[in-house]
Amino acid sequence: DKHSQGDYIGESISQLDHSLQAANLAKQAAVAAALLHDCGQIIPLDIIHNQLGIHNGEQDIDMILPSGESVGRHGHDQIGAAYLASLGFPLKVCELVRDHVVAKRYLTAVEEGYYEGLSKASKESLKFQGGPFSHEEVSTFEKDILFSEKVSMRRFDDGAKIVGAD
Repeated sequence: DKHSQGDYIGESISQLDHSLQAANLAKQAAVAAALLHDCGQIIPLDIIHNQLGIHNGEQDIDMILPSGESVGRHGHDQIGAAYLASLGFPLKVCELVRDHVVAKRYLTAVEEGYYEGLSKASKESLKFQGGPFSHEEVSTFEKDILFSEKVSMRRFDDGAKIVGAD
């Protein structure tokens, strides 16, 4: 109709094209976050300390099980988000990266069977990451403007652990 094809409030673009481009950019943010959500696992310590100014001792160590096995870097979600922000990534990308662990804590608290479906490493790292949310934490997280997207990001993370998949 004429409204979707007309100028977008004084811009040289139609409302339809504007909406499609905005949707594509939103999708791009989720794709970027999915690709980069674990980047904090591999950022060198000198960058964490010198570029990001993070000097928390916990962030310098892996989460080590009694067996000696590592289940990742403590605070990798926060480190990754800070690093991406320092590179100029959009805030939405940084927030999705930052809260993919938060979303795991949320889902283990509210969704029956979620914990049982986690990989062994995700179950073990959850212990280091604060465990399932309390009722208060659940309530606060559910009010987050990006709540649904953060939960989706977590589900992408959980679903992407199939060896040999494309």
